[in-house]
Amino acid sequence: MNIARRFIVTGRVQGVGFRPFVYRLAASLKLTGWVQNSGGRVLIHAEGDADGLQRFAADLIGTAPALARPLLADASDAVAEGYTAFAIRESAAPGGSDVHVPPDLFCCDDCLQELRTPGARRYRYAFTNCTQCGPRYTLIAGLPYDRPKTSMAGFALCADCRAEYGDPADRRYHAQPLACPVCGPQLRFERPGHDGATGEAALAAAVALLRDGGIVAVKGIGGFHLLCDAASEAAVTRLRERKHRPHKPLAVMVPLEGGDGLDALRRIVVPDEDAAAAVLDSVRPIVLVRKKSGAPVSPAIAPGLDELGVFLPYSPLHHILLQDFGGPLVATSGNISGEPVITDDGEARHRLLGIADALLSHDRPILRPADDPVQRIIAGRPRTIRVGRGLAPLELDLPKTLDRPMLATGGQMKSAIALGFERRAVLSPHIGELDTRRGLDVFRQVVADLQTLYQTRAATLVCDLHPGFTARRWAEAQGPPVVAVQHHVSHASAIAGEYPEVENWLVFAWDGVGLGSDGDLWGGETFAGAPGRWQRVASLRPFHLLGGDRAAREPWRSAAGLMWEEGLEWRPPEDVASGPARQAWAQRINTHRTSAVGRLFDAAACLVLGIERVSFEGQGPMLLEAAADGTGDSEAVPLPLRPDGSGLLRADWSPLLPVLTDQKRSAMERAAILHESLAVQIADQVKTLATRINIDAVGLTGGVFQNKYLAEWAIKLLEAAGFRALLPAVIPASDGGLAYGQLIEVLYGGGTPVGMKTGTGN
Repeated sequence: MNIARRFIVTGRVQGVGFRPFVYRLAASLKLTGWVQNSGGRVLIHAEGDADGLQRFAADLIGTAPALARPLLADASDAVAEGYTAFAIRESAAPGGSDVHVPPDLFCCDDCLQELRTPGARRYRYAFTNCTQCGPRYTLIAGLPYDRPKTSMAGFALCADCRAEYGDPADRRYHAQPLACPVCGPQLRFERPGHDGATGEAALAAAVALLRDGGIVAVKGIGGFHLLCDAASEAAVTRLRERKHRPHKPLAVMVPLEGGDGLDALRRIVVPDEDAAAAVLDSVRPIVLVRKKSGAPVSPAIAPGLDELGVFLPYSPLHHILLQDFGGPLVATSGNISGEPVITDDGEARHRLLGIADALLSHDRPILRPADDPVQRIIAGRPRTIRVGRGLAPLELDLPKTLDRPMLATGGQMKSAIALGFERRAVLSPHIGELDTRRGLDVFRQVVADLQTLYQTRAATLVCDLHPGFTARRWAEAQGPPVVAVQHHVSHASAIAGEYPEVENWLVFAWDGVGLGSDGDLWGGETFAGAPGRWQRVASLRPFHLLGGDRAAREPWRSAAGLMWEEGLEWRPPEDVASGPARQAWAQRINTHRTSAVGRLFDAAACLVLGIERVSFEGQGPMLLEAAADGTGDSEAVPLPLRPDGSGLLRADWSPLLPVLTDQKRSAMERAAILHESLAVQIADQVKTLATRINIDAVGLTGGVFQNKYLAEWAIKLLEAAGFRALLPAVIPASDGGLAYGQLIEVLYGGGTPVGMKTGTGN
């Protein structure tokens, strides 16, 4: 006698072929009934014998598609209704907290095989996909995830594709981006002054131009890339000149070759086991890996650095281009530096032609940008540097339930936003800097999109304490209440949110600068406690910084501040009159007091490497880390830890100055001493504070701890002293994680309400 069971499955079950999987599983066990998407969940009614239903319940989660993340929310007895077959029902409207938006997925092995098989219907078709791969987040207009609510709505399926789409036994059953050369998107090549081309001719033209040293803007999954030959010094130099990006490292896309796919990659970098696993991960991130000596790529890709950002092709178009080109390609974001990646063909023609010699585009619209994710292996684990395509939207469980939906707006640089509702948080992909019109436009778009996709409207907005930040000004101009959270408190709460089992933290929040609650520019802070109850217990000894925001791009200003604070003679660069600069500093004209470790690194880069000006934030510290390629055996300089007038412990940097300015020591030695001295200071702080407060774990967060040398050496010392040391992993340690930290802090009652203005809503 048949019996019936009802199942409710939540989690990531949209856009990953879960319903076809359920259908095939039920059919294999001779069960009848139905499966349906409903409100972001999957509902299942199954009828059959007891043994079949028991196996079905076990395999429903245990053998789910690799990219699914199903959770069995409920399984209960039901009344058998006498179904004679198993069916996939039409989706019901979404709503509530069970909505999950799938990220963009890399090209799976089955589709890659078709792509490479002559005679196959999709041989060399650049938009091949199935239920297990292809774009998702960047083409979904709304939920439920069905074709009419995607950017594929305008492409009517041909008879062959419709047959695949309607066959539950086919791996393309209800694959919403489904397409083929007959009915799907098409490539087009555009070059000013030349005839255009489509299809195979477009691919051939793009590859020929790349081989000739040209630059091609290629439209991918989440936006345009700028591509050129990674082995050509002339091509890379030309790209840098045109993009006005003289030094910032460029990413390299490497063909998938060999048994494990990494043969081509190993010709240019030396991946250890952890890096190899990260590169091959389904996210297909850019991973920072040590460069191979004599690597056949241009030194101009990452000047002065010993790592390259490498990644594998993740879309069919990338696979075809790299296969035809036959080598690695520089693949940097198709944008104006600092802005979000460009997604629109018209804007690409207007803004990228001139940087690029030509466009290789297509007619599948990209609804929202998603730049490539970036990771670095630190302490044996991949750490997210930038959230992007394949990771985003990054869905996370909150440690407890929010009483109202919140939208956290992050910071000014490396902008990303976070939507919090019930026990869930969603972190957006990297947006970029908010001091440009396009940056603000994309910020507004992502704010609207996340709330629409997740069927949630924020009742509270959360922002940084700095009143001049674009996101804060935007928040105050809306309607809901606004809560401000101090910058470094947000960093501390972000790492606490990743490790909710820790009750009592000691967190080092080290970065460039962020406005402190006392009006100073903080950046070398130590907090004790937990979200909602942080206490600032230690900090770097402050010094006065000349020139405000200009200091981030002019390290000589940080060096001057340190040297002059100690009363030492030091002459700034020749093109700056020493007298007026010193006089302005002494009279505190356009100066700010700062405790930022990031600025200490900037000063060291100037004193050790002679770097007076940089072309991107963090350039000096990155070069300093690369220079400090030591063994961890340098003689660290003890940095005294003394209370200031308020009782706050201050780490004194002044003993470092004789070492940093000692021209008899090599740059490598001086750089290594700096890193190891700071690591020792971290351990000393923890030992000192552990005699006063209860510490369950030590957190290392903020952009400074993306420095592998410093982070790993500090962890080694802390663990040797018996402390548990933790780094952010999923959430960026930099400002890209601020929004998540803002949510966590307000969740636990932290933050300060700010004035509310009536506006136009979210």
